[in-house]
Amino acid sequence: MSGASDAFNKLRKAVDDNADKVQGMVGKAANAAKKATGGAHDDKIDKGAQAAEDYLDKRSGQEEGSGEEGKDDKGDQEGKDDRK
Repeated sequence: MSGASDAFNKLRKAVDDNADKVQGMVGKAANAAKKATGGAHDDKIDKGAQAAEDYLDKRSGQEEGSGEEGKDDKGDQEGKDDRK
């Protein structure tokens, strides 16, 4: 099982070192998947692509400039009290 673990760790490092390049590939892969499925699964493909981009944003530290400041992992505003 260590072979799979080593491969995963190498892949993770490659993604971390090249997150900006990988983000561009996510969009291209999503478009190719949409074309291959004839639009039948666009909503699922979009959801997966967005999850991948969100993960890459976190890994690359670019989330500060994406308009997502002050949000926790659930998308809720941190430190905000909505009680009245």
